[in-house]
Amino acid sequence: MYYPVEVRYMSSLPVTDISRVAEARRAATALAGRLGFSEAGIGNVALVVTEAATNLVKHATAGEILLYALRSGQIGGIEVLALDRGPGMTNVAKCLRDGYSTIGSPGTGLGAIRRLATSFDIHSAPGAGTVLLARLWSEPLPASPPFLEVGVVSLPKPGEDVSGDEWAIAWFPERALILVADGLGHGPGAAEAAREAVYTFHEQAALTPTAIVEAIHGALRSTRGAVVAVAEIAPAQETVRFAGVGNISGIVLSTEGNRNMVSYNGTVGHTVRKIQEFTYPWPTNALMVLYSDGLTTHLHPEHYPGLIKRHPALIAATLYRDYARGRDDATVVVAQGMVAREPAPGETG
Repeated sequence: MYYPVEVRYMSSLPVTDISRVAEARRAATALAGRLGFSEAGIGNVALVVTEAATNLVKHATAGEILLYALRSGQIGGIEVLALDRGPGMTNVAKCLRDGYSTIGSPGTGLGAIRRLATSFDIHSAPGAGTVLLARLWSEPLPASPPFLEVGVVSLPKPGEDVSGDEWAIAWFPERALILVADGLGHGPGAAEAAREAVYTFHEQAALTPTAIVEAIHGALRSTRGAVVAVAEIAPAQETVRFAGVGNISGIVLSTEGNRNMVSYNGTVGHTVRKIQEFTYPWPTNALMVLYSDGLTTHLHPEHYPGLIKRHPALIAATLYRDYARGRDDATVVVAQGMVAREPAPGETG
């Protein structure tokens, strides 16, 4: 039986000089140990993070490593995202070949990451930087993927220990529901409201998006409140149903055009003028992005050549890198039908 991939824990590590490489490696190996990786598996994680972080030091400006703990059933995994605003690559395929280097090094780093990762993806553009994704699992996963793949970046405001943003997903045989909640303000009070929204979402996930938002509204009355959006994707019906209150933004992109999803003003748990559900088309090549106001109001993933055909985690990381305000909790969730993706260079799973 295949279990959908769940993201359980996220951390951000700036990589601004060579001393940060060892710090990133230690954080990754400690996480791998907690997730059940073997000694050899931990070694592979260490090598991937070391190579990715070293590349940031050599080639990038404002480099950052994101480490995510993954879970699929009882199997643990790690997602490594390396983000930079460096010069980018004019020819990604050439840079992935062993022996190719622009600075006189052996040129084996990207090739090693690609070989060791269960899933690998990369997007780069000249003058716009690079985002690299590598996923490693403690054990092989079953072969049957779900109908939807989801990627996320969700991080607290810089300097805060907890995030007032939360997200969640509920899976059913023919549909999936996704929640993004942003507690008012930031810090522990905002986190409490957002966690209550997640708890209620899972309790009521069998309901419609409108009914779920109504239930969350009732559950958050004793908290400072939150802005909330719930989207239901049903591929067989080729629809997305969406209900939102407050400034959680959403967009559906496809070859049939882009649709901005409508939320009503208000604060769930306190003042809600109206909760209404809207239905949007979900063709086979569709992509949905939900994001909190920790990112600027208007995102344009379609402006990046080839990006919307990449892994949704890579898309989410690119949008976070380029649109995060840097003064609030930030969450961006990307959902993509499995048939919409193009194979990544060297991808094996």
